[in-house]
Amino acid sequence: MSAATQELTMNYTSSQQELEDLVVARQKLETQLQENKIVQDEFDTLKEETKVYKLTGNVLLPVEQFEAKNNVEKRLEFITTEIKRCEENIKAKQIVLEKMRAEIIQAQGAQQSTHA
Repeated sequence: MSAATQELTMNYTSSQQELEDLVVARQKLETQLQENKIVQDEFDTLKEETKVYKLTGNVLLPVEQFEAKNNVEKRLEFITTEIKRCEENIKAKQIVLEKMRAEIIQAQGAQQSTHA
């Protein structure tokens, strides 16, 4: 294997790891999204006079229900935006990987034809 092909292969492996990291990040965001949707559903079942508390450190602090709902809605918006950004990065990385794979195949083919 030539030095150029070896470098291409190392870069490809590195990019594969980056893609894997992006996929893991996407999965974590999806989990957070589902958890926050569950919280939002719980808020929908609460009566207006129901007290809501927020866990801060080891202390439960009272918060206004509308404020807590707004926080969850903002969190859902943020997570959804982050998921879209992550998906765009995944698609871009997949395109880069395809180009790199083609370069590796081409380099290996050129190397084989010079050895034949």
